Amino acid sequence: MKHPKISLAIVDDHQIVIDGLKSLLQGYDQFKVVLECTEPLNMLQLLEHHDVDIVLTDVMMPGMNGAELSKAIHKKFPEIKILALSMSGQGELVNQMIEDADIAGYVLKNIGKKELISALEKISQGGIYFSDEVLQEMTRASELKKESEEAHLTAREIEIIKLIEKEYNNKQIAETLFLSERTVETHRKNIFRKTKTSGVIGLIKYAYEHKLI
Repeated sequence: MKHPKISLAIVDDHQIVIDGLKSLLQGYDQFKVVLECTEPLNMLQLLEHHDVDIVLTDVMMPGMNGAELSKAIHKKFPEIKILALSMSGQGELVNQMIEDADIAGYVLKNIGKKELISALEKISQGGIYFSDEVLQEMTRASELKKESEEAHLTAREIEIIKLIEKEYNNKQIAETLFLSERTVETHRKNIFRKTKTSGVIGLIKYAYEHKLI
């Protein structure tokens, strides 16, 4: 019995990436690339006129990034499965795409033919596929988010952290936020206590990791 082919659409702002993916798929007759596009908005229009099972989308694209495209596809064509491809794991973004667009997978662009085929086969059968590196980044992002929530930083404290990152001293922070220097000093002590950091460098590192600045 002949199985129906899995229809694929590929969108990436670099044609060479699209050509590379098509090359990797050569010889695997169960998959058929029916659409390819370098413009995310064009892909949305094309999907209205073609039956597609899986969309492979780049994440970082100008105009409309992969997260926005995935969300739009999920809203308009909920039956289409989405496999995101990127140069890096970006755990927070992956978690966001799962939440907003219910993506079926996320892999790095450095994967080989074997992993790409495995991902597509699993997704076409109703499963999900995330590269090991991506899973690690997702876990790390979730842990950082939990840490940040547990820190219970106030909006004012985050505001002060942003000024500390700009190398403002207590006097400058006080003048900028219309506070007394003593109040700023109290805020600083609370910030270091909550973030479990002991100096400015550690605090700034914490702020970057937790996307506070």
